[in-house]
Amino acid sequence: MGEQMISQMIRCLSIGAAIVILSTASCFAQKHYDQGASDTEIKLGQTAPYSGPASAFATIAKAQVAYFKMVNERGGINGRSVNLISYDDAYSPPKTVEQVRKLLEGDEVLAIAGMIGTPTNAAVQKYLNAKKVPQLLVATGAKRFSNATEFPWTIGFNPNYQSEAHVYAQYILENYPNAKIAILYQNDDYGKDYLKGLKDAFGAKASQLIVAEASYEVTDPTIDSQMVTLKTSGADLFFNAASPKFAAQAIKKIGELGWKPVQFININASSVGAVMKPAGTENSSGVMSVNYLKDPLDPQWKNDPGMLRYYAYMDKYFPDGDQGSGFNVYGYMLAQTIEEVLKRCGDNLTRENLLKVVTNLQGVTTDMDLPGMSGASTSPSDYRLHKEFQMMKFDGERWELFGPILRDQMSATN
Repeated sequence: MGEQMISQMIRCLSIGAAIVILSTASCFAQKHYDQGASDTEIKLGQTAPYSGPASAFATIAKAQVAYFKMVNERGGINGRSVNLISYDDAYSPPKTVEQVRKLLEGDEVLAIAGMIGTPTNAAVQKYLNAKKVPQLLVATGAKRFSNATEFPWTIGFNPNYQSEAHVYAQYILENYPNAKIAILYQNDDYGKDYLKGLKDAFGAKASQLIVAEASYEVTDPTIDSQMVTLKTSGADLFFNAASPKFAAQAIKKIGELGWKPVQFININASSVGAVMKPAGTENSSGVMSVNYLKDPLDPQWKNDPGMLRYYAYMDKYFPDGDQGSGFNVYGYMLAQTIEEVLKRCGDNLTRENLLKVVTNLQGVTTDMDLPGMSGASTSPSDYRLHKEFQMMKFDGERWELFGPILRDQMSATN
């Protein structure tokens, strides 16, 4: 074979190799999109109770929408604007089903994100999982929303309600070991998870400690009769596993009845503006709960950099919102976490990659995490983002944190 032919062959091989390298590089640089994503936009959907019995939660959705207005004004996420479409479902599961179908089939969103409510999210969970649509960081902590095996396309944002209940039980066993406990709970996954979490963590002592239980439906006008029944049980500790409207009614009724139990309230109903003050500060003083985020009414955060960013956001993008509302802090924190997940997706905005990113988080923190918290962490087998809490007590005006950071010691499968 002559030198000229060898030279030509080497040149041809070099050109071929260069083409392969360029093709491979081009392949790696490709953008991947599913419905609802493009070079310019990321389209997300949610429903919220803008009306109905749980309308106190609506401000959480408003805070999220306002947050993404801020994000878009600053250039969006990886150059794309975020279009968060938020519809009213009145906290009615049939309405939720109708609106979510509209979001997927009409608006053609990439994912459902930050959607509020236990019964409402439950109503569309099977539908979304069958379609392999991420039900992303939904605003509920019912255990069914962190079930990686049965519902792999669903991940909740809130601390798991059972995890939260485990921490209350741990505190009660240490500080009120001989308590007689009465429990009010919402008759759905929301309330039942708190009830189960308490019983699991009390273990063999549950039947001895819990002397009365009463449930209510979200369509009930009041829970007065349930509270009278619970008082007559002789309980000296009351656990309030209700949503805001009914939680406030319960605290107020306890005052009217002249009942003086030690009181605990779940974190979702701990809003000062929506629950504690409407119940009457003379009634709500001394009530205990837990938190994992900063309270804007707590003066220790007055000059905190994260809180200052929150105030600036509220001033400019949500001026009608209550800056002191824990619900608005929560909405801000939730939207900030969604933003971080979308950032990590880069140019691979497929539903599969969105799920992969959100189930492989390690120590993700926001402006609103309490100091000492290790941040949101997930794995493909543990969808619980938040597993740490700090106790707090209401002083009649605001919540005061106390004690160490407490961690749920029970496993994801309990």
